[in-house]
Amino acid sequence: MSNVPSAGVPSGPETPTSLKKPKQKNWLAKEFWHIRRNRELLLLALPGILFKLVIAYMPMVGLILAFKYFRYDQGIFGSKWVGLQNFEFLFKAQDAFRIIRNTLLYNFTYILLTMAVSLLLALLLNELSGKLVKVYQTTLFLPYFISMVLVGYIGSAFLDFQNGYLNTVLTFFGLKTHNWYLETTPWLFILPLVALWKGVGFSTLVYYAGITGISTDYYEAARLDGASRVQMMTRITLPLLKPLIIILFILGLGNIFRGDFGLHYFVPNNVGPNFPTTDIIDTYVYRALTKLGDINSAAAVGFLQSVVGLITVVSANLIVRRIDKDNALF
Repeated sequence: MSNVPSAGVPSGPETPTSLKKPKQKNWLAKEFWHIRRNRELLLLALPGILFKLVIAYMPMVGLILAFKYFRYDQGIFGSKWVGLQNFEFLFKAQDAFRIIRNTLLYNFTYILLTMAVSLLLALLLNELSGKLVKVYQTTLFLPYFISMVLVGYIGSAFLDFQNGYLNTVLTFFGLKTHNWYLETTPWLFILPLVALWKGVGFSTLVYYAGITGISTDYYEAARLDGASRVQMMTRITLPLLKPLIIILFILGLGNIFRGDFGLHYFVPNNVGPNFPTTDIIDTYVYRALTKLGDINSAAAVGFLQSVVGLITVVSANLIVRRIDKDNALF
């Protein structure tokens, strides 16, 4: 039979010659074809691309300050190159070991504590009715939007030596009051609790969204087999949430060398006596920058934090790929 369509029968729309996919192996021609074919979508994405370019990528030119001795009269590009000299500021500092130790241990604690509590709350929310879930979600999520400056004032209302709620309760029970801002040990517990209170709502919402995406067929089959709620949590929900847990853990490791400046600066009120347990890299560099005006060292530390975060994420992802390739981030 002939492949020529009969007269009067439409053969369908033909692709314009300019949009036909090139048969040659020239990658540039293929990319140009894809751009022309999706030009409407690219045009819609253009504002977002420009915003990301201006906000995130153009300022990265300033990273060269980490390798220069910056002078205002010479500008960024005219200042003298000093190599890795600016990075000595962090490692030769008298308190280098303390601030690096605090940054790593606090961040690791925040990641694990928030992950464990968020998973537990997400599992509990999944057992509630729809109306109650909305109430608890809003209650848990509200602290996430409160600025750290306001959190510092809330902390002061609890920890103030004279009128703080905690000391008022201790006095009521005849116990000894504390000047919390001049002590070191209590902050080992206060800071993780504040970080948990502020961040647990967002993480819970992410895990709960993952749970709602699990097919109900698994749970119905488990009920028919006589499985309890705890068994369904441990043998259905948690295993199916494993990829999401791993991804969030890897992303959290990206900031393990970069502390929460607002939490460690505003909540402890930047008081010297509690520095041994509250000081981290970010607060230390901020004080050095404001007192000494050392832009070069601050830029070097910020650059180092980003590099360490990148290395940590890539390394963690490689480990996950070796153990379970399907659950790797990339």
